[in-house]
Amino acid sequence: MSTFEFLWQGILVAMQPMNLVYALVGVTLGTAVGVLPGIGPALTVALLLPATYKLDPGGSLIMFAGIYYGGMYGGSTTSILLNTPGESASIVTALEGNKMARAGRGGPALATAAIGSFVAGLIATLGLAFIAPYIVKLALVFGPREYFALMVLAFVTVSSAFGDSALRGLTALFIGFALAMVGIDQQTGQARLSFGIPDLLDGVEVTTLAVAMFAIGETLYIAAQGNRVAEQVEAVKGSLWMNAQDWSRSWKPWLRGTLIGFPIGAMPAGGAEIGTFLSYSTEKRLAKNPEEFGHGAIEGVAGPEAANNASAAGTLVPLLTLGLPTTATAAIMLAGFQQYGLQPGPLLFATNPQLVWGLIASLLIANAMLLVLNLPMIGLWVRLLTIPKPWLYAGILLFATLGTIGANPSVFELGMLLAFGLLGYVMRLFGYPIAPAVVGLILGPLAEQQLRRALAISQGDVTTLVMSPIAAGLLIVAAAAFLIPLILRIRGRGQVLSQLAANED
Repeated sequence: MSTFEFLWQGILVAMQPMNLVYALVGVTLGTAVGVLPGIGPALTVALLLPATYKLDPGGSLIMFAGIYYGGMYGGSTTSILLNTPGESASIVTALEGNKMARAGRGGPALATAAIGSFVAGLIATLGLAFIAPYIVKLALVFGPREYFALMVLAFVTVSSAFGDSALRGLTALFIGFALAMVGIDQQTGQARLSFGIPDLLDGVEVTTLAVAMFAIGETLYIAAQGNRVAEQVEAVKGSLWMNAQDWSRSWKPWLRGTLIGFPIGAMPAGGAEIGTFLSYSTEKRLAKNPEEFGHGAIEGVAGPEAANNASAAGTLVPLLTLGLPTTATAAIMLAGFQQYGLQPGPLLFATNPQLVWGLIASLLIANAMLLVLNLPMIGLWVRLLTIPKPWLYAGILLFATLGTIGANPSVFELGMLLAFGLLGYVMRLFGYPIAPAVVGLILGPLAEQQLRRALAISQGDVTTLVMSPIAAGLLIVAAAAFLIPLILRIRGRGQVLSQLAANED
């Protein structure tokens, strides 16, 4: 069957009434959490993991994807009206969007963000549909050596991409590895690191760790910050619609932002933040009036917002085809797949094509829903900013606890939720990223399994791990991804020290 036929079948699945309801719930929740500063889609999906444990897998995954897309949309609202990005990828939008809102042009800023997100999401989702089958064909030739090398690349890039320090990222990753070792060894049947506690024989639940670190830990960290800065919401003045000049200045940045954001999101070391900054610098360089940048240039909103949403679709390329997450939300979505006994990758396209293509097609529908939700209902989303923070964070903590108890009614599991939540808070407090720890727990056992298979095939000969050209290439890329930033950082420090020494002389 061709991609068009698969996509058409996926649309038929996505158009089923219950799947439409799941998509609507997802995009509505996603927009709401995107609007609320500090409450991102990763936290929301983590909260819903235990609550959706017994629901339909396809519908739940459609809802999670809707939350991801909606979070990207909603983050622009707070960036423009509050100068506080709801999502890290919306930081660049605040540079020009808030200036436009202060100048009384908040309506056109919100409109170009919403329409640009729709255009980028539509094109990028179609790109996902047509590119994914080719990556799947490539991945089907992978053996244990290639998969292990791919996992190593994922570990290195995830550790480098999240946080300011690769060392802290690796430390968080190894915390995840240590937790992944807990339980019964799948090959020997021996108990590992269970300390004689029967509850640990099944290992650490990914759902419990994800909810604890993203919901409990992040919420405690955000709540601990308090209201240090007075927040002032800029009122939306005048019409919400764009005039002819706004349209003519926006459509090219929308397309350029899509072309920049989608491939960067699909890269193992991608992420929406990189694409938005590149889009902003590109628009500033190509602008007819670059002096407007910093004072409310509409191109500085249109391009980054398009890149932001295109990268969301790009992130799903490695997640669905290879099972590799490149963002925190993708890592939690991977946990969602595993919650239903599904492993994203090339075999999923062969064994469960209805689910995969239904998920991809639902993104097209969710994208249209988001356009309808964002523009006419902007007043409702702005009112969410008035929710008292103590109520909001207390509600998140309560929902996280009840969800975990509902999925696994155990006092020991509740204790683990609290312990991991405090661990997540301490990690955030000292600047250690959370996502690598969750990725380590999810992918650690898979990497161990592939390594042991490869060594069993080669009768313990480690050198065979690099005998495959694909495996060797992936390991070289992984080494470069780790060493190049490290060398640049050391060189930068050396230049700073030499400059200080020169100043003292």
